[in-house]
Amino acid sequence: MNARTEPAEAEPDAITRPPLLREFLLVAGLFLVYKLGRQLATGHTADAFRNAHRVWDLERAVHLPHETAVQSALLHGDALVHLANTYYATVHFPATLAFLVWLYLSRPAHYVWARRVLAVVTSAALVLPFVFPLAPPRMLTGTGLVDTARIYGPSVYGPPAGDHLSNQFAAMPSLHFGWALMVAIGLIAATRSRWRWLWLLHPVITLLVIVSTANHYWLDAIVATAMLGVALAIVHPPKRTSSTAGRGARRLAPEEPVLVGAGR
Repeated sequence: MNARTEPAEAEPDAITRPPLLREFLLVAGLFLVYKLGRQLATGHTADAFRNAHRVWDLERAVHLPHETAVQSALLHGDALVHLANTYYATVHFPATLAFLVWLYLSRPAHYVWARRVLAVVTSAALVLPFVFPLAPPRMLTGTGLVDTARIYGPSVYGPPAGDHLSNQFAAMPSLHFGWALMVAIGLIAATRSRWRWLWLLHPVITLLVIVSTANHYWLDAIVATAMLGVALAIVHPPKRTSSTAGRGARRLAPEEPVLVGAGR
């Protein structure tokens, strides 16, 4: 009888959480790159307005719904407009951060996947303001749209010439919508509840908010969706198992002595 021992195989779907400090720095770096990267793509005001008119004309040529119709529905009540502006100003970053924190604590494998997807989308989105600066619809004259945040509040932007915290001519793609869609996809993939599809309400509401407040065109959301689709094709999600979509990830199985050849 051969009495040597070998450790039992660990479950293939088990995963340990990445180091907290490293992940904090990575996620903080992602948000910092998002903010600073867009600020670098400034100084293209004339091009931004030319591109805005091109986008507006293209949307009408392909018969996309008119942004003014969505905003008209919003303007029926001051409270509704204020709620939409508040949603735009306060939900974007906290919802994405809460999504990543929950995945990190409960679904480590899905957290790594989602963080990589968001990093790919955000990095790619930083290129467009350099090659295609775009003024948001609230800045266009002759469209019938109004800047709801400036009129009704709250507003996260100051006058474009004096706003040094953001690049208001980087409307495309809409990371408001792209991140919201990824939050919904990530939560649907990481959970099993029959109600998990309701998470799609988050990107739907976000889309209506960014269009009705005249912060984005439909095409901004369409481009963000296409970029997210490419990122999802490149970064594959973890296999759906009891540990990745059930009650959370299990730790690696402890090593147990196994008698090899004991049955001979």
